[in-house]
Amino acid sequence: MNILIVEDDARIAGFLLRGLRAEGHRVQHAADGPSGLALAQDAARAAAEGDEPTLIVLDVMLPGLSGLEICQTLRAARAPLPILMLTAQAALEDRVAGLRLGADDYLCKPFEFEELLARLEALARRGRAPQARSPRLVVGDLVLDRERMEARRGDQPLALTAKELALLELLMATPGRLFSRERILANVWGASVDPLTNIVDVYIRRLRAKIDVDGAPPLIHTVRGLGYRLEAPASGA
Repeated sequence: MNILIVEDDARIAGFLLRGLRAEGHRVQHAADGPSGLALAQDAARAAAEGDEPTLIVLDVMLPGLSGLEICQTLRAARAPLPILMLTAQAALEDRVAGLRLGADDYLCKPFEFEELLARLEALARRGRAPQARSPRLVVGDLVLDRERMEARRGDQPLALTAKELALLELLMATPGRLFSRERILANVWGASVDPLTNIVDVYIRRLRAKIDVDGAPPLIHTVRGLGYRLEAPASGA
């Protein structure tokens, strides 16, 4: 992803630059409002000419020009750039003001890097054109029919709710990949859910109870303190 960080706190900016670059993303940084707006406008022009859109991580309190003013200016110009706003102000009215000015998502400081990354990935997916995808996902003897949204383990159909199916699809789409709770929340429930909720753990337990039955090898694995992954048992297991 192309990412522009507009943040005047050197400690936070350095942390984000290191983390996002380590994830393989292309990252720019501006430490004040005017330079942040200039870089964002450059990115908007590049996107209009066919380049990959830049995601903007935009602090609210900035020297020279506030994040809210930058957001308003970009949206008035119809800049096709997803905007994630950062703020130390957790009051509801502050979040509402940013969203009404055109921000796509909001994250209050302090935040976990994994949650910010998950929200950026979700914003990037929203702007992409739909890609052809396999109608069936298969991991071991677990099969998910994406067109019918039906799942089975071996010959046994699984009675899953819509959210359970969405969670299963996320895990099966990249077998073996570790998903943090924050990333699962952002992908399955969206940005409106309280990040402190235990809803992910609840749904993982429900999913396990339905797919790991009758002595079948478990497919969903917990990595303590990090998250969950779904993968087929090793050959011969």
